[in-house]
Amino acid sequence: QVQLAESGGGLVQAGGSLRLSCAASGRTLHNYIMAWFRQVPGKEREFVAGVNWSVGSTWLADSVKGRFTISRDTAKNTVFLRMNTLNVEDTAVYYCAAGNTLRTVTARLEYAYWGQGTQVTVSS
Repeated sequence: QVQLAESGGGLVQAGGSLRLSCAASGRTLHNYIMAWFRQVPGKEREFVAGVNWSVGSTWLADSVKGRFTISRDTAKNTVFLRMNTLNVEDTAVYYCAAGNTLRTVTARLEYAYWGQGTQVTVSS
């Protein structure tokens, strides 16, 4: 079992920045993919970013490339999502996810473990 706890969400003006954190516990994350998804009411949860815990390779959704960065601190068992140049379309609940038998990094159903989510609201 992997437990995930997100933090760092909040209200920010358009153009601003936030950094989300996801603290993982319960077992080693070797060979896990850690990812961030987001969801707005009435829409499916969508992939935002992912990182291979063991080697550090990363993936980003096209909509956030150039603005968001995903990273991990293996000593603290924590994944970060740095979000710059935020716009109102980034408003969503952001979820941290973990999975280790993935065929597709961007596929929501591939991830076995999820956090409770943290709200990010961007005002115009």
